[in-house]
Amino acid sequence: MPAGESKDPARVRAMFGAIARRYDLLNRTLSLGQDLGWRRRAAAEAAVDAAGTVADLCGGTGDLAVELARVLPRSLVVCADFAHPMLLRAQAKLARRGLASRCALLEADALRLPFSDGTVAAVTVAFGVRNFCDLDAGLREILRVLRPGGRLVVLEFSRPTSRFLSAVYSLYLRRVLPRVGDGVSGRQGPYRYLATTIGEFPEPPILAGILRESGFAAVGWLPLTGGIVCIHTAIKGD
Repeated sequence: MPAGESKDPARVRAMFGAIARRYDLLNRTLSLGQDLGWRRRAAAEAAVDAAGTVADLCGGTGDLAVELARVLPRSLVVCADFAHPMLLRAQAKLARRGLASRCALLEADALRLPFSDGTVAAVTVAFGVRNFCDLDAGLREILRVLRPGGRLVVLEFSRPTSRFLSAVYSLYLRRVLPRVGDGVSGRQGPYRYLATTIGEFPEPPILAGILRESGFAAVGWLPLTGGIVCIHTAIKGD
């Protein structure tokens, strides 16, 4: 589904609620086992002058929230997701690691963030902006809540840089992920939706342009793991 095309919020929420129990397995599979490195890089990018509130939107089962709570001792980490089952999984994960007191859980839509203007030090979105029901509106909402100089850090899947790996990954998204994922979860649809959003989301230079058009400054992006993932950083100007 191309960026900017509207999605049905209730359908997207229901799909992510349905796969919450298997979401960690999905992340490991999509990342080829290298998701820990991506999380560490995202947390390091968000940690620049990040004392205060740091919001991890589309927090899923809390992987990035765990890393943020670990490396940001002066910050309150808020893990926000619109699917309640995801937050339950995140809560259990944070408790197992002794980080529950460092992180607040929040059931919230990324298009209506319950933060006052200019009160958030940093916002992270790991593999979630493609699921915003309105990408432009979501980015404007993030810009609203960030304080001047606040940082947005986005991790998103991309098309790998090498032709061979790109062809293999495309085949994986179109054929393997939907069939295996639906079989593992016992439900039809969620993994096909995820494969479609990954395959149709704009390439990094285009997403960087969207971030600039939304009002962010100092926008940059860097391919990770052969281009399978890109990390974007953007700053809210004064």
